Amino acid sequence: MKFEELRGLVGKDVGTSPWYTIGQDRIDQFANTTEDRQFIHVDPEQARATPFGQTIAHGFLTLSMLAPLSAEVLPRIDNVTFGLNYGFNTVRFLNPVKSGQRIRGRFALLSLEEKKPRQWLQTFSVTVEIEGEESPALVAEWLILALV
Repeated sequence: MKFEELRGLVGKDVGTSPWYTIGQDRIDQFANTTEDRQFIHVDPEQARATPFGQTIAHGFLTLSMLAPLSAEVLPRIDNVTFGLNYGFNTVRFLNPVKSGQRIRGRFALLSLEEKKPRQWLQTFSVTVEIEGEESPALVAEWLILALV
């Protein structure tokens, strides 16, 4: 896709990812990697006594899933050398993802701005939905810098 075509997508949905399962193995691996082993994430017995009734994914695990959730749906731009995660304008964690639930990402292009010659900043609205839940896991404005 050319940048001119991408401009035409500003203000529009660009795609919805496939579903990904957030199982206990993934949660445990994330806990070990980040050294965040709070019981609500890694101890099913203790977690049963919480209002959630079971273990839940780390909010940062859910956020980190934006990489695979976006891989198949964000527009591919011609002649881009690579894209960089440029950060977030906002991130809100609205609903915990319980172990075993499936999530997917819904992406819309909010803006496209040339920061410098050959550097394009894309701002995406992202909603991470939980299968069967009314409230999403998170909403965010995600910035990706494309280098041409």
